[in-house]
Amino acid sequence: MPQGRKPLDLRNFAVATAGFAAFVNLYSPQALLPELAREFHVGAGEISSLMTAGTAAIAISAPFTGALADVVGRKRLISGAMFAVAIPTMIITLMGSVPDMTFWRFVQGLLLPPIFTVTVAYIGDEWPPKDVARVAGLYVSGASIGGFSGRFIPGILADLIGWRSAIQVVGLITLAAAVIVTLTLPRESKFVRSDGLLSSLIQMLRHFRDRRLVATFAVGFGVLFNFIATFTYISFHLAAPPYLFSPTLLGLLFVTYLVSSPLMPWSGRAIAMFGRRRFVLGIIFLWIIGALLLLAAPIVVILIGLTLCAVCGMFCQTISTSYVTMTAKEGRSSAVGLYACIFYIGGSAGAFLTGLAWNSAGWNGCVALIVAMQIVIAAIVAAAWD
Repeated sequence: MPQGRKPLDLRNFAVATAGFAAFVNLYSPQALLPELAREFHVGAGEISSLMTAGTAAIAISAPFTGALADVVGRKRLISGAMFAVAIPTMIITLMGSVPDMTFWRFVQGLLLPPIFTVTVAYIGDEWPPKDVARVAGLYVSGASIGGFSGRFIPGILADLIGWRSAIQVVGLITLAAAVIVTLTLPRESKFVRSDGLLSSLIQMLRHFRDRRLVATFAVGFGVLFNFIATFTYISFHLAAPPYLFSPTLLGLLFVTYLVSSPLMPWSGRAIAMFGRRRFVLGIIFLWIIGALLLLAAPIVVILIGLTLCAVCGMFCQTISTSYVTMTAKEGRSSAVGLYACIFYIGGSAGAFLTGLAWNSAGWNGCVALIVAMQIVIAAIVAAAWD
């Protein structure tokens, strides 16, 4: 490897690892929800509060994290938060009730925005504009592997050593990732500090004047709404008769996430070839097809549908994330923080509203809600993106 390329390679690895660490924690309960519902004698809607608490906490803290990062810098927040988030992860395994677990999931969620919102801002600062989509793709690839691992590892280990020990393993993985990022992510070199926290907060509010940013925030809302809706309630669908999937098999469903990982760095080339709006509209069309395939009975068809949902959703996330960093010329962290806030409000809404759809109309109702949100995303992109 040429000597001159080593720092760039280390930065690539570091931002991917940061994405991995954030999402391995966020999604660690998801494959375990049916088992936890049985152990604590609660329904699907109540146990899904474990997902809602994490995403709601992120939505609350992300904008302020972004504003703070525009004042104090990038790396110290990223690495510090990665060490800190392992603490509530471990504490969750000691809890004996759903409300107690939900509280610590909320604390865990508060600590995640300093990892991923600041990492995305770091990418926008430190790489040339022509490389931002590619590096954002690497970050999303790491995040997708983290999302897969957060579901797969606990799902597999729960059958072997119990769900509490499985979550403890996630905590140890997080500590290892924190060490890696601390050692491999260079201090920011192109960061422009805001005048102060109040100035940064005012600057954050100015982002709402930008039509393209507001539209991108709305796209982010819909993207996580659909991810949470799809990958939370498919677990309940397949844990019920006639499928009766175990936690291990439910964890294996998230292998579909891995398909997207090698594809995301190509998003920049796809945008150059087709144009951002045209490419994303085509992706959403395929995403709708994937969601409709989830209504089929054969497992093979369901897996194809999940794969399409994972890949198309990740492309939308990669492109919208990079679009935020390219559109916001000042206060990138606060712009990314606002995006994350609305993104995770969408995740909370996806968990809550799809739970209502599940209770009233079963899996068919969930899919109908998912497709409706995909159509809304397509309309926003067609109207507001260039």
